[in-house]
Amino acid sequence: MTENTTEQTTADLAVRPATPDDRPAVERLWLMFRHDLSEFQGALPAADGTFRSEWVTSAFTGPGWIPYLLACDDRLAGLAFVRGLDGPVRILNSFFVVRGARRRGIGLRAAREVLTRHPGRWEIAYQQDNPAAARFWPRVATELAGGAWTREPRPVPGRPELPPDVWISFTVPAGPDADL
Repeated sequence: MTENTTEQTTADLAVRPATPDDRPAVERLWLMFRHDLSEFQGALPAADGTFRSEWVTSAFTGPGWIPYLLACDDRLAGLAFVRGLDGPVRILNSFFVVRGARRRGIGLRAAREVLTRHPGRWEIAYQQDNPAAARFWPRVATELAGGAWTREPRPVPGRPELPPDVWISFTVPAGPDADL
């Protein structure tokens, strides 16, 4: 364990569905998330300083989607967008923890909470060039599914110039706190 063990056991983590009133906060977190990903995807902001945000709109209005806010000690710590709730496979479309909340176990706890709320088959994509994600997501899959998960590269739709994303797939069993 690291010196952050005390912090990770005392941090008060809350994961809750975002409401329409939360949308401005989600949009600001989205900018931070997309900025972080720009390192691996080569994306630059538009002339107005924003990044593509159609997934924010989908998270709030799309069928089978749900946006989550992550909070640590009553302060915003990140977001998660889930899609595919109306189908056989759930996809963790976006997951972001602000830098000030990283390396404290908050991301692992938040991912576990979001995924276990929706038991069933899951798929999560990440960029292999992102070393933190390449360590984090297999750890999440192993914690939730043991050795029963797979990893495969898939091309990024509409972006042939980018290296393939890595997709992990596993099943989250139903538990007592699952939203069935």
